[in-house]
Amino acid sequence: MSTSLPTPWHGPAVLHVDMDAFFAAVEQLDHPEWRGKPVIVGGDPSRRGVVSAASYEARRFGVRSAMPSARAASLCPEAIWARPRGDRYREISIAVRSIFTTFTPHVQPTSIDEAYLDVTPGTHSGRNPIEIARKIQDAVDDIGVSCSIGVAANKTVAKIASDRDKPRGLTVVVPGAEAVFLAPLPVGLMPGIGSVTRVRLERLGVCTIGDLAMLDDASSREVLGSWGAELVARARGIDPRPVRENAPAKSVSNERTFAEDAHTPEEVRSAISALVAKVASRLRAKGLCGRTVTLKVRYGDFSTRTVRRTLPSATDAREAILETALDLLDSVWSPGVGIRLLGVGMSGFEERAVQLDLLAGRASEATERPQRDRLAASIDAVRKRFGEKAVLLGPYKRQDTGTPVERLDEREGDDLT
Repeated sequence: MSTSLPTPWHGPAVLHVDMDAFFAAVEQLDHPEWRGKPVIVGGDPSRRGVVSAASYEARRFGVRSAMPSARAASLCPEAIWARPRGDRYREISIAVRSIFTTFTPHVQPTSIDEAYLDVTPGTHSGRNPIEIARKIQDAVDDIGVSCSIGVAANKTVAKIASDRDKPRGLTVVVPGAEAVFLAPLPVGLMPGIGSVTRVRLERLGVCTIGDLAMLDDASSREVLGSWGAELVARARGIDPRPVRENAPAKSVSNERTFAEDAHTPEEVRSAISALVAKVASRLRAKGLCGRTVTLKVRYGDFSTRTVRRTLPSATDAREAILETALDLLDSVWSPGVGIRLLGVGMSGFEERAVQLDLLAGRASEATERPQRDRLAASIDAVRKRFGEKAVLLGPYKRQDTGTPVERLDEREGDDLT
C-alpha cells in the first residue's frame, strides 16, 4: 500500500510497531563486530536449547524462533550464538517505548518488542499518522535497532500490515481499503488463528482472509466457536477495539526445554514445581491473581498437549497452582513417556477471593493469608537478589539438564497454546 501522505487522514489511526529481530538486533548493537553476520539468540544446541531470536542474516538459512537449537545449528553452522539477556532487552524496550510516548499517550504494549499506538489526527495527535510512523522509525534507528510499522484504521489491519515488509518496513492501509488489503492474504496471518485452526479452515476451503470474510454467522460459529463472528468481522476489516494504554496482562507463563527427555516422576514434578514457583512470583510482582491454570506438555516425538483447569477462586499461591498443575500432569502423562518441554501458565485474572472461616476452630484464610504473603514476599526478595535457586521449595531439586525459557513480557492471549 502507499506510504505517501494523504491529506488529510480521515478517521481513526492505529500504528502497530514491531521490532525487527529484536533480541538478535540488541546483540548486534552491543557487539558491533557481529553486524552483518548470522546471530542466533537461544539455548545451547548441544543441550536441546530453543531459538529465541535470529538475525535476518541467520533467517536466510531458514533459522526461525522457537526452532530447536540443534536444528538451527545444522542449518547455519557459522552462526554466532548468544545467550538471552532479558535485562538488557527490557532496557532497550523501555527506551523505545519512551519514544512512542513523545507522540501519543495512548500506547498499548503487547510484548517486549511490540506495541499499538493510537495516533488519530485531531484527537490524540495533530500530525499525519504516516509522518509519525516515519519519525518513530528514525528515532528507533538512533538507538541502534530498527522497527517495522503498520498504519491502519484499526488494530487487526495495523498488526498484519507491520509484518508485510521487514526489516524496517512501513506499510500503510488507508481508511476504506481494509478489506481489499486483507482479502488475498493467507488465512493463517489473521491474529487469533493458530496452526491447528488454519489447517481445519484450509480443509474446508477457507484459505485466504477473504474466504474467511465470506463465512456467515452459522458457519463461523460451527468452525471457530463462540468468537467466530468476531474473527469474520475482523477479516472484513472491522475491528472496533481501542488502544488501551493500561491493558492488563492476559496470561503469565514459563516454559522449560529439557536437554534430554525427562522420563521419571521425580524430574518431571521437580521441573513443574520450579515453573510454578516462577509463575507465582511473577504474579505477585504484578499484583495479579488468576483462576485458570494451564499445563503444556511436549513429548519426545514433538506432539503437544495443552490442558487447563479453572479454580473456584483466584489465587497467586504457589501451593494451589502446583497442586492443580500436578493433577493436570496426571491426566496427560504416564511415567516413562519422554517429555521434551513443560510449560505452566496462569490466566483469568481477577481480584483475590478471601473466605472468612467464622465457624472453624483454626486460623481462617483472613489471618493465614497475610502470613503467606509476607513469606512469599520474603522469598521473592531473596531470589531477586541472589538468584532463582537461592530458595528451593517443595519437590524442587537443582537440575542442570534443561533450558528455562522465560516469557520476557506478557502478550495478549495465552502463551502456552
